[in-house]
Amino acid sequence: MLGSTHGTLTTHSRPARVVACGEHPPHTVHGISDPGADGAGGPGTAAGPVVADQDVSGRPLHAPVPDLDRFFRPESVAVIGASDSEGRPNTGITRQLIAWAERVGARLHPVNPGRERVFGLPCHAGVGELPETVDLAVLLVGDPLPVIGQLAEAKVKFAVAFASGFAETGEDGAAAQARLADAVARSGLRLLGPNTNLNAFERFRDDLDGPAIALITQSGHQGRPVFTLQELGIRLSHWAPTGNEADLETADFLSYFATRPEVGAIAAYVEGLKDGRSFLLAADRAARNKVPVVVVKVGRTETGARTAASHTGKLTGADEVVDAAMRQYGVIRVDGLDELQDTAALLARARKPTAEGVAVYSISGGTGAHFADLATAAGLTLPTLSDAKQTELHQWIPGYLNVANPIDNGGHPVGDWRGRKIIDALLADPSVGVLICPITGPFPPMSDKLAQDLVDAAEQSDKLVCVVWGSPVGTEDAYRHTLLGSSRVATFRTFANCITAVRAYLDHHRFTAHYRSPFDDAPRTLSPSARKAQALLRPGRQLSEHAAKQLLRAYGIRVPREQLVTSAAAAVRAASLVGYPVVLKGSGPELAHKTELGLVKVGLTSASQVRDAYRELTEIARYEDLPLDGVLVCQMIERGVEMVVGVTPDPLFGPTVTVGLGGVLVEVLRDIAVGVPPFGEAHARAMLRELRGHALLEGVRGMPPADTDALVETVLRVQRMALELDSELAELDINPLIVLERGQGAVALDALAICH
Repeated sequence: MLGSTHGTLTTHSRPARVVACGEHPPHTVHGISDPGADGAGGPGTAAGPVVADQDVSGRPLHAPVPDLDRFFRPESVAVIGASDSEGRPNTGITRQLIAWAERVGARLHPVNPGRERVFGLPCHAGVGELPETVDLAVLLVGDPLPVIGQLAEAKVKFAVAFASGFAETGEDGAAAQARLADAVARSGLRLLGPNTNLNAFERFRDDLDGPAIALITQSGHQGRPVFTLQELGIRLSHWAPTGNEADLETADFLSYFATRPEVGAIAAYVEGLKDGRSFLLAADRAARNKVPVVVVKVGRTETGARTAASHTGKLTGADEVVDAAMRQYGVIRVDGLDELQDTAALLARARKPTAEGVAVYSISGGTGAHFADLATAAGLTLPTLSDAKQTELHQWIPGYLNVANPIDNGGHPVGDWRGRKIIDALLADPSVGVLICPITGPFPPMSDKLAQDLVDAAEQSDKLVCVVWGSPVGTEDAYRHTLLGSSRVATFRTFANCITAVRAYLDHHRFTAHYRSPFDDAPRTLSPSARKAQALLRPGRQLSEHAAKQLLRAYGIRVPREQLVTSAAAAVRAASLVGYPVVLKGSGPELAHKTELGLVKVGLTSASQVRDAYRELTEIARYEDLPLDGVLVCQMIERGVEMVVGVTPDPLFGPTVTVGLGGVLVEVLRDIAVGVPPFGEAHARAMLRELRGHALLEGVRGMPPADTDALVETVLRVQRMALELDSELAELDINPLIVLERGQGAVALDALAICH
C-alpha cells in the first residue's frame, strides 16, 4: 500500500436487436415461433401510472444521502447517563467522549439526575434541561427506548445506543429492537446502534494527508487492522460501527462516504445486509462517483434456507446472490482483513492507471517467474516488452538474462546508477501501467539502494509502483523508513495481497470508466405484456408447461410450434400441422422433471409413433396418479446450445435472474451467473462471460457460433417479467433454452413457473 505495508433448423436470419432493462423489445421473428406482436411495450405504451422514484416492482430507484456531518463533527453533544465515579463502566466512556469532543470542537453536556457536575462540567437532570439543541446524544443507559421520545421533543438530530441485548440475543431481543426502531422512525432523529461501540469517537491522526479511507464495520474489533494503518502513514477519515442497525445502516454510511471529497476508498466489514435495494443504491452512488468500495462479507459458506422446485432455485444460494450483486456494482469483495487493509489502502491513494500491463522486476529469475505465474493465474496481464525496449534494458542488464517480462536484472545493476536507469525505462514503456518489484528478503546494502531507486522513480512517475517486502522481520530501514516513508510506493508483505490489490485497482478503474447506472434505465411502468401474463397466473400454483409457455409468449420469448391435445387422434392431427419430427410431453400443473417420470418422447416421425406415444404417456400418468391437462405435441429442435434462464426470489434483493448451461445436467454442472435487477444489456453479456462454458456459445468442435444476441434478449425479457410480476411470480425456469446458431434465435423448449 502507498506509504505502508501493507438440432438443425433452417430459419430466416435477421439483424440482432438487444434491448436493455428499461426498454421492452419490439416483436421480432427468428423463424421459430410467433411470440405475439403485442408482447412488447415501453414507457410510451404503459399500462400503469408513471412513478418516477420507483421501478415497476415498487422498489426505490434512488435514495437520499443522509447528512451525517453533524454526527461525525457535532457542535454540541449530550451524554445521557454520564458518570465520573471510579470503577463504573460509564466513567471511562464519559472520559473518552469528553476528550473526543475537545478534539472536534464540540460542546459536551453531561446528563444524569444524580450528579451536579461530571468531570467538572455542569450536569443536567434530564434531556429537557439541556441548555441548547444538541446535534448528538450518546445514550449510556441500559434501555434506550424511554429516552427516544425525550430526544425527539428536544429536536436532537442523532443518537448512539451502546446497549446490548437486542436482535443479537434472539426473538425477544429482536422484538425489543423492533420497538426501538419504530420509536426512532416516529421521532425524526437518526440512531446508530444498538449494540455498537466507541469506534466513531476514536482519535484519528490529523497529521496525515492524501485521500483517506472511510471505514464501516458491524463488528468493531474487525476494523482494527484498517484503523491501525494510520501508524503506517495511511489516513483514515471516519469509522462507522453500525452495530445492529435498528436505524442507520451500512448503506447510509456508504452513500455518505461516497460523497465526501476527502474519501479515496471505503472499507467495510459486513456480517449481514439490512436491505438489499438500499445497499445497491449506495453502491451505485459510489460507482457513479468512482469511489472504490472494498468489503469483507462473511457468510460465504451459507447454503440458504430456501427450497425450490425449479432448477435455478436450487442453484442459487444466498451468498451467491450477494456476491453477484456486489460484482454488478463494482464492489470489491475480499476474504481477509489483511486483504481489506491492503486493497483499500492501494485504491485510496493510487492514481488512475495509464495502461493495464504489469511489469515484474526482480533481482532473481526464480522470484520473477514465481510472481509472474501467480499474477497471470489471477488475471493480470504481463505484456511481452518490445524488442526495442529489451535492447534498451540490455544496456544495463547482462545479455544472458531475460528481460521480456518478467525482468531479471541479476542483482548487480541495482547497486549503482544503472538500477535507476532500468526502473525509469520500464516506467516509460507505454504498455506498462504497473511496476511490481518482489523482494523476498533483505540483502543490504543492495536492497537499500533498490528500495531508494524505486521510491525516487515513483515520485517522478504517474504510474503505480508496488514493492513486496517479504522479510518476516519488518524492522529493516529500507522497509520502515524508505518504503513506508513514501506516499507514491505501495508496499505489501505478501505476493497474494499485492496481486489481489493490483487486480482490484485495475478492475475498479476499468469498471468505473464504462459505468452507467442501471437505475437510470429501469422500467417505471408496466408493459402490456404484464396484463396478458397476469391473466395466466394462478396464485399458489405451479403452472403446466403449456401455461408456462404462454407466459413466455406474452413477453415475446420464443417457444416451439406446439398444440395441447387430449386424444391420440388429435395428437396425430397436431403432428401433421406442427411438422415431423415431433416431441410428445405430458402437460399438467404441479408437474416437474417430466423426463425422469418418463413423460417425454422425442424424435417421433410417423402417425403410428405419435399414436403409441400418446397412449404410453397417458398410461404412465394414470399409473403414477399424475393429473394431466393434456399432451403437448411440439416441434422438435435438434441442434443448439442448451442453456437455462430463470427467476428466483431472494429475501434481500427480490427477484434475481439466472443464466447458465442447461439441460438434464444443470444441477451437476452448476455453471451459472446471477443478475440482480435492474441491469442492462452490457451486464447481461457480462453474465455470459462469467460462465465456465462460455466457449460453447462461441462455437467448438466444428459447431457454429450461437446466437448470443438472442440469448441476451431472452435474459432481458425474463428480467422484465421478473420485475413486473414480482408479487405474482415466485419462480421461473426455462430449461432447456436452445440457442441456435448466430442469426437464428433461441427457443424455450420447456418452462416451469410457480406462482406466489
